[in-house]
Amino acid sequence: MLRNFLRPVKLPASADWGILILRVGISLLMLTHGYAKLKGYMGGDSSFADPIGLGQEFSLILAIFAEFVCSILVILGLVTRAALVPLIITMLVAIFIIHAQDTFDKKEHGLSFLISYITIFLTGPGRFSFDRNLFR
Repeated sequence: MLRNFLRPVKLPASADWGILILRVGISLLMLTHGYAKLKGYMGGDSSFADPIGLGQEFSLILAIFAEFVCSILVILGLVTRAALVPLIITMLVAIFIIHAQDTFDKKEHGLSFLISYITIFLTGPGRFSFDRNLFR
């Protein structure tokens, strides 16, 4: 079952190119957010929101894992669907908890990431991924 979950879906070549561009592009954009958090954390700044009651530092570590580590995995197309789960959860928390009281324009950024992640989750990483070779 896990193998089927991680296996890429066969798509036309043009769709594979589109997924590659979406996967790498959106992940590079998110990577900048994760890198900034990682850099701050490594510099001793562990202040962060505690949206679900896990503590500020642990919440920050989870955000860094999702935004930095999982973004790298999505760029590589390595265990892509599994790597998207923390990213999707992070965006759901950002949109519906952190920015719950904000106007739509504040939520729009997170929604753009969320829509992209759900799209990649549903299509899989495409032909140009490590997953294709690992879970053929």
